[in-house]
Amino acid sequence: MLRLGKREFEAHEPVIMAIVNRTPDSFYDQGATFRDEPALARVEQAVADGAAIIDIGGVKAGPGEEVSAEEEARRTVGFVAEVRGRFPDVVISVDTWRAEVGEAVCEAGADLLNDAWGGVDPRLAEVAARYDVGLVCTHAGGVEPRTRPHRVTYDDVMADILRVTLGLAERAVELGVRRDAILIDPGHDFGKNTRHSLEATRRLGEMTDSGWPVLVSLSNKDFVGETLDKPVKERVLGTLATTAVSAWLGAQVYRVHEVAETRQVLEMVAAIAGHRPPAVARRGLA
Repeated sequence: MLRLGKREFEAHEPVIMAIVNRTPDSFYDQGATFRDEPALARVEQAVADGAAIIDIGGVKAGPGEEVSAEEEARRTVGFVAEVRGRFPDVVISVDTWRAEVGEAVCEAGADLLNDAWGGVDPRLAEVAARYDVGLVCTHAGGVEPRTRPHRVTYDDVMADILRVTLGLAERAVELGVRRDAILIDPGHDFGKNTRHSLEATRRLGEMTDSGWPVLVSLSNKDFVGETLDKPVKERVLGTLATTAVSAWLGAQVYRVHEVAETRQVLEMVAAIAGHRPPAVARRGLA
């Protein structure tokens, strides 16, 4: 059982986390949801399409103009409060690595802290414990936030992913974060080249076998683009293929841009796996 905010998710229940970037320079939508009105419209559509979690970010992952903690909070805190008021049952996640931002968004109503940079600020887990919210424990290869990997090597990439994410998860439990509110994330593209991300996907079952719920953030990432030699706007099919493989291997939460398409993929995989019935069953019965 995964419990986040007011929601409870069973072990085989796939969960969609919709991305809402509160940045003017996001790699995928180039600031389409930077302003409040389109961002709120995005939340409304994502929820209607089947997203249970809204992931709000105030700093793009890649290199770019420096964003202070104060500016990150300005972009996210008020928006979290607005989404909390309009969508009382949705799980609100905030993508941040900074404890001071984590504290501010928890005060505003966030349910989950998505620490995509692998515990670079160890105080963030303390914030999650203090506010009784969830925490995503991510493998980022030890790189500094907003930097790209350069000639990174691993003796065994999945062994390192497991060492880091399981260590972060157990530390969070020791600090007081609820065990049923912790997820682990292999961190595709973070501190990894394309071959590392492909191997992490291929061996994802080793993460799901750990017993912790696994979150994957695959949507339109560079490893998909390099694998297929496609620009950002042409990576949806590759993302959905990777989503299907991840679902078959047991991932539970999917951080995505395309909510409706992802939902269809997850429902199809769940039906093949025997976790859900077909929506209708008429063929050969009439």
